[in-house]
Amino acid sequence: MKNLSWGHGVMIALLAFIIFILSMLFLFPNGQQNSEMVSDNYYEEELLYQQVIDAKGRADKLVNKPVYSQNSNGITIKFPADYSNGNARIKYVLNRTDDKNLDVKKDAVLDENKSFTIPANLLKFGSYTLRLTWVKNKTEYRIDYDVAWK
Repeated sequence: MKNLSWGHGVMIALLAFIIFILSMLFLFPNGQQNSEMVSDNYYEEELLYQQVIDAKGRADKLVNKPVYSQNSNGITIKFPADYSNGNARIKYVLNRTDDKNLDVKKDAVLDENKSFTIPANLLKFGSYTLRLTWVKNKTEYRIDYDVAWK
């Protein structure tokens, strides 16, 4: 058997390092997790974002805010008693960060309890961002909630 010199040791270490790096590239490829952009029109939405900031600020100042709850029927959003379909227009967007195909975007109509329900059959297990926007007496408000649907 041939004696190994220090040059052989350097070459073995270099080859081991190259094999390690290549195995990391092939065993753990980047992009396995599906992370899509929330919106296709992000540039246009960024230009209008000051309006969103203002609407969130107005919503933060409200004493009585809409609240949400979950049950087997879905996600129920309840508004304060002074809201009605006559003086408020309500929209909601449920964004899934991992799959935009699971996003839900609709207008809402309040029932006699001043609430509406997002049906469970529209939801899949996972995390959503609920963006609730409403206009009451020509003033726009917005609240964002992080929702974990189970």
